[in-house]
Amino acid sequence: MVAGKKISAQPDLRLERDVLRLLAKRKQTLALAESCTGGCLAHRLTNVPGASAVFLGGAVAYSNAVKQKFLGVQVETLAAHGAVSEAVACEMAKGVRKIFGADFALAVTGIAGPTGGTKAKPVGTVFIALAGAFGTIVEHRLNSYERRRFKEVTARQAFTLLHSQLLKSGTLCA
Repeated sequence: MVAGKKISAQPDLRLERDVLRLLAKRKQTLALAESCTGGCLAHRLTNVPGASAVFLGGAVAYSNAVKQKFLGVQVETLAAHGAVSEAVACEMAKGVRKIFGADFALAVTGIAGPTGGTKAKPVGTVFIALAGAFGTIVEHRLNSYERRRFKEVTARQAFTLLHSQLLKSGTLCA
């Protein structure tokens, strides 16, 4: 106990439960493509009982070669924009959605640090993409935290993006 508060080894999974519940209610599925989070999103989803009803699977594509070979990221996109970019996040999301045949796909690519940043793309830079029948949305964030916190914050942002899209319209994917 710290200052009268209990410390839990389990993260708060209410957001993930809500996302999975909404997907199940709509009879829709989800796939993931992760780079900088190294499987954190998949880990958080699979901590929720019943996730297998809607979570099809994912890929941890840490290297550019894996992004190209398995997710369909174009070599030209990587050369023009770099692995940490809106364009690559978009191609990752579209690629994993197609591979798994999912209704939705989330993809994340970024710089978790503590090294690897530049002036243009500092440590903490992350791009989160959501692909669905509506197209693809990409958010650019700066999560300047140590690696573990960076992953957790990025996962929460990704699930928040999907959650808000699911709540926008009951007829999102006709």
